[in-house]
Amino acid sequence: MHERLQDVLILLTSGLITVAVARQFRLPSLLAYILVGIAVGPHGLERLPHTRETAALADFGVVFLMFTIGLEFNLPRLLAMRRLVFGLGIAQVVATVLVTTGLSIAFAMSWQYGFALGGALAMSSTAIVARMLVERRDLHSTAGQQTMGVLLLQDLAVVPLMILIPALGSKAPALVPAIAVAALKGALVLAGLILIGHKLMRGWFDLVARQRSHELFVLNLLWLVVGLAFLTSWAGLSLALGAFLGGMLVSETVYRHQVDADIRPFRDVFLGLFFVTVGMQLNLSFVIANLSWVIGLLALLIFGKGLILLALSLIMRNPLPTAMKTAVQLAQAGEFGLVLVSEASGAALLDEATQQVAMASMLLSMLLAPVLIEQGNRAARRMTQRNGAISLREIEEQASHIENHVIVCGYGRTGQSLARFLAGENIPFIALDTDPQRVRQATAGGEQVVYGDADRPEVLLAAGLPRAKAVALTYADVASAIKVLHVVREARPDIPIVVRAADDSQLDMLKNAGATEVVPELLEASLMLAMQTLGQLGVPTARTMERVREIRGQRYESLRHFYRSEEDRLRDALTAQPEPRRSIEMPLAAHAVNKSYGQLDLARFSVKLIGFVRRGVRTDKPSESAIVAADDVVILAGEPKKLEAAERFLLAGPDGDSGA
Repeated sequence: MHERLQDVLILLTSGLITVAVARQFRLPSLLAYILVGIAVGPHGLERLPHTRETAALADFGVVFLMFTIGLEFNLPRLLAMRRLVFGLGIAQVVATVLVTTGLSIAFAMSWQYGFALGGALAMSSTAIVARMLVERRDLHSTAGQQTMGVLLLQDLAVVPLMILIPALGSKAPALVPAIAVAALKGALVLAGLILIGHKLMRGWFDLVARQRSHELFVLNLLWLVVGLAFLTSWAGLSLALGAFLGGMLVSETVYRHQVDADIRPFRDVFLGLFFVTVGMQLNLSFVIANLSWVIGLLALLIFGKGLILLALSLIMRNPLPTAMKTAVQLAQAGEFGLVLVSEASGAALLDEATQQVAMASMLLSMLLAPVLIEQGNRAARRMTQRNGAISLREIEEQASHIENHVIVCGYGRTGQSLARFLAGENIPFIALDTDPQRVRQATAGGEQVVYGDADRPEVLLAAGLPRAKAVALTYADVASAIKVLHVVREARPDIPIVVRAADDSQLDMLKNAGATEVVPELLEASLMLAMQTLGQLGVPTARTMERVREIRGQRYESLRHFYRSEEDRLRDALTAQPEPRRSIEMPLAAHAVNKSYGQLDLARFSVKLIGFVRRGVRTDKPSESAIVAADDVVILAGEPKKLEAAERFLLAGPDGDSGA
């Protein structure tokens, strides 16, 4: 027992130190975990053995990660992604297997050898890439969605590969029946989860929530994650796929945010253990002894697979920067690839030397993945900047007809909320954002949003900084905010700049850099929480408002007079809520395409049809006889839950609507 505790203490200490160092140098923490695994594993200090129990426990890291990824998607969104999953995903796996098989035949090796190795190399690391997309908030960008689509297909492709590879080695006569049985089981489980799962999920969570026990809620959550992972594993599919579907089903309930908060601690702990086990498999002495072979296969894996993905992404008519980001995000090997190498070795398709070289190269590619992704994204960004002359002309055209306007830097949720307030007061604005998909959707909805990086002086000048009335930084990235502040203050020392920050710890830094006011999210959240709590306890509203007004008056110097004398206006500002809007792009396969708005009867969802955009032309308040066309952007207004139900109906039809 003492030795076990000592091993755990060594693991925790080494993890604590390496993660702290990684954070200090702005490196992903998964690099630290992999290095810990190398150091304490069987090929390092031999302090932690790599057992089946450890590996099985670590697999739950991927399971919990995929569950949280599933929370970011819903069924209509997944159906809209089917072109990426079954188009780009299948093309990538098939192309990688064919290229590897062809090279094997060219070097006088069997096609079975090439098929097995190609199947393993076709896999990418769901755990590494998905976590980086989440940390970088890049999950819903074009490149992020393409990457997730390919990763989901790879998880599905593991099933036939796990059956085919052993069969190729044993010449099993029952290969076709085995594949048919696995496909049938998988289809039944997936159909059951997708068709009836969301209805059962909502009712079950309602039942659990009515018990008003957080302990029961968390136990139910863990049972759900493990149970769905077990169900898909029993059906011959991957554990991660079941967890993803579970998260996707929960995302359509009102408990999504609570579930996300409760599951994150389990995800982070188990995912760290998973990356430790990945590092434990890397034998540095073997890598050094066979360095030339390992580097050769590593280069073939990263560059060969990257070129395949780059070509396929360009064929799908993506811009070169987007195609490059997709390629570098998927160019590494994956955890399922390691499993397939072991299966191929057990089936005598790969000799021991090939197995060791392949595993070393794949693990090194996973170790290098965070660095490659970071550098690839920087290269894509530089490429975008080199093509920035076109973007600058577009920004200048958009801003040429406005003055005394507000430059909104960042068009996420906060930026969109600010834009609605400005539009309500008829104050002109232009918003800058670096997410091409977000810009495209916003402009399709008639919003004044352009692609541009706010920390570049030429972009701000093109946005009309010399004649602007104010600048608002709506994203909580301190480093970028300071760059923007320096640029703006150099050109306009007099202009007001309002900056969003996470908390008060960044106040002095941003003020010294030139911010007129800093709005800390934690302060505003705590004030609203205090108001609601005191109200529930019976404290008079006037007294609560007075206390909040005093705190805000002390905190926001430029608005101190307002907070002291404009009580009614303050109350109105606090209680007024702009009506949420949603722009929904109609893919060719959407349920609403070729139907009239009268047939769709959107009023039954209690939402308002604001209008639609077709080929860049906006039509407000269309008649009921107007027909929805592919690529239209339909603009609705209403409560968030009603908007979600209407979106599901427009995209997937009655079968995808649970809110009507």
